[in-house]
Amino acid sequence: MSSHREGAFSWPPPADSVSSMPRTLSVASSPVRDLLALTSRPEVISFAGGLPAPELFDVPALRAAYDLALQDRSVLQYAPTEGNRALRALVSDRLTRRGLPTSDVLITTGSQQALSLVTTALLEPGDVVAVEEPTYLAALQCFQLAGVRIVPVASDEDGLDPESLRDVVERERPTLLYLVPTFANPTGRTLSESRRAAVAAMAEEHGFWVVEDDPYGELRYRGSAVAPIASHSDRTVYLGSFSKIGAPGMRLGWLRAPEDLLRTLVIVKQATDLHTSTVDQAAAAAYLSHNDLDAHVARLCIEYGTRRDAMIAALPSTVPDGTTWSDPDGGMFVWLRLPGDADSATLLREALNHDVAFVPGAPFFATTPDPATFRMSFTTNTPAEIEEGLRRLAKVLR
Repeated sequence: MSSHREGAFSWPPPADSVSSMPRTLSVASSPVRDLLALTSRPEVISFAGGLPAPELFDVPALRAAYDLALQDRSVLQYAPTEGNRALRALVSDRLTRRGLPTSDVLITTGSQQALSLVTTALLEPGDVVAVEEPTYLAALQCFQLAGVRIVPVASDEDGLDPESLRDVVERERPTLLYLVPTFANPTGRTLSESRRAAVAAMAEEHGFWVVEDDPYGELRYRGSAVAPIASHSDRTVYLGSFSKIGAPGMRLGWLRAPEDLLRTLVIVKQATDLHTSTVDQAAAAAYLSHNDLDAHVARLCIEYGTRRDAMIAALPSTVPDGTTWSDPDGGMFVWLRLPGDADSATLLREALNHDVAFVPGAPFFATTPDPATFRMSFTTNTPAEIEEGLRRLAKVLR
């Protein structure tokens, strides 16, 4: 095994090295991005990246949308920072039809940029950000770059624990709470309706902002949709994305926020990149105008639901006794914890020798990592590939 491969999973970086580095150099590389490079060999069955299945991209309709968009040469020109007017209206209408009344949005270069804009607008170095433990690791990177103090909030099978949040709020006075409340990355858990209302009430009472990151919410395979936190409180910034239901290569996201904050975020984006790709926005607007995205999402849910079921069914014969795992109603991920003092990063090295991969869980923790945890994505592989991949993994775990 090369030293590069072994070095990709050192988390967190040694405290003495971090303290001596500038803030931008002390943020660890994403192990998911490192893994994508390591698992590019075709023989590897990877459960690592949270990627949509490429064979399910709506390529003919997207090609036609780009052809239609390029009939107007202005889509190759500079454009307003706020985003394509037609696309903003279509996204706003879609959010409204899904139960979140929306008058306007800011189009961003993926929802990751939306999070960066919010971080720039709302946070100063030294501010406190509360996050569910564990949480999306790229959000942790974003907050680390901002020089804020990240405080974890405990969670269970139903998502973030409101009592733990109340304790953190009263003790730490956070400026912002970051959540992926629906089919969370990495756990796959969904915050219950009652807990969403409790989070919203606390935000109103204590004046902190809630950033509700919702890239997976439409990928539901069973059960009923739960209203967004943003429908309960104006202290919420709602982030959405075309990446999981459309195509991540287009790098299109959107941000819904109260009007005053939205104006501020437009100014922040002006200073960041002027505007998101004009031609990609125009193509997305053409696609949404001439195609039934709901029907496409329904097809994704059928296929991904089958893949989810294949992974859940194969886990008992894959993992050792005493292992626990989430049973998500949607999204892309299953979160597992091995018994005892197992180290998933060490096990990954052996798994790669068997041409199978997953993501060790430690990087998803803001403070004290649990090395026995790991995340697996079921969306990229067919049921037959999932079964073969888990047979390979069983040789390592059992």
